[in-house]
Amino acid sequence: MYGKKVKLRIIFISSVFITLILSVYIILKLLDDNIVYFKSPTEIKKLSDIDKKKIRVGGMVKKDSINFEKESISFIITDFKNDLAVTFSGSVPNLFQEEKGVVAEGFLKDQNFFVADKILAKHDENYMPPEVSKSLGN
Repeated sequence: MYGKKVKLRIIFISSVFITLILSVYIILKLLDDNIVYFKSPTEIKKLSDIDKKKIRVGGMVKKDSINFEKESISFIITDFKNDLAVTFSGSVPNLFQEEKGVVAEGFLKDQNFFVADKILAKHDENYMPPEVSKSLGN
């Protein structure tokens, strides 16, 4: 019914389309491991199960919650509705202070405890990340 040229054209277009779909799928699958989701303490309290993916938690450092130990620091992140205890081993940025915005990247142990492997507070004292501002209702 179709000529030889039409059949070759259909096969070529189909193979290009299938290759494109497979390429997009592979790229998205590879990027899935590098995606870090942002959550506030209230969103974490609402989680039904804890997965082992890396997340970012943002909010304000609660007043009088910073506790320096030998090689680690513990503090509480709050969004003024719920609190989340955080522990971090390493040095914190100079702008890390009580009642200032902070974003911690790491893993949840449970809905009340977070182990950070990175503290992101490298901004001037007036800047607040959009995600943190939105979660705090500003």
